[in-house]
Amino acid sequence: MRSPRYIKIHNEIKQMIEAGKWRVGDRIPSERVLALEFDVSRMTLRQAVQTLVDEGILERHVGSGTYVSRQRVQEKMSSGVTSFTELTEAQGKVPSSKTVTYKVATPSLSELEKLHLKEGAKVLRMERIRYADGRPICFEVATVPYDLVANYGREEITASLYRTLEANDLQIGKAQQTISAMLASERIAEYLELKRGAAILRLRQVTFLTDGRPFEYVRTQYAANRFEFYLEK
Repeated sequence: MRSPRYIKIHNEIKQMIEAGKWRVGDRIPSERVLALEFDVSRMTLRQAVQTLVDEGILERHVGSGTYVSRQRVQEKMSSGVTSFTELTEAQGKVPSSKTVTYKVATPSLSELEKLHLKEGAKVLRMERIRYADGRPICFEVATVPYDLVANYGREEITASLYRTLEANDLQIGKAQQTISAMLASERIAEYLELKRGAAILRLRQVTFLTDGRPFEYVRTQYAANRFEFYLEK
């Protein structure tokens, strides 16, 4: 199965950064220059760059360009893992979702690393808009090892992956989360019914089963005026 062109470009740019071609804080070439270098359309190049931005590897500076991300100040958060469905229901709201894409694919380098996959493994990659009482709350890209969910139906997975796993005796363990702020792209603004450039909260999460296996890598963008993170210490 061939990877989409933008995933291949994502991998090449990531490898260039890791090899030291561009260092932390460096501005990378413009989309026009990179599109010519990779011999692809600017739309394809932009999709690859946006994927790297969503993963926190690159960051956009309005009016200035795109840079290799600096490491942010972090505070370790300790809390249980709760699915969007359970979280929404706990607030007395009705959860729902709209699946934008749902496909078995070759993993990107980032997905390979986060999910500890071997070469040749396949993943299920889903893009979904999540709603509470019919109001869009977040857009997420979720990647799971395909061999873990191959025997489940699409509805079982998209309705609530966590509940499906737990119903099949797979227990959800800890999660590693990184939360940061960014501005909504045109695509995300359309999905979440926001103005382009509106504030959003970005969550990157790797979730583990109780046996230590990472089973989910999620990149979620929340409408900042409709969602907040709460931590009790």
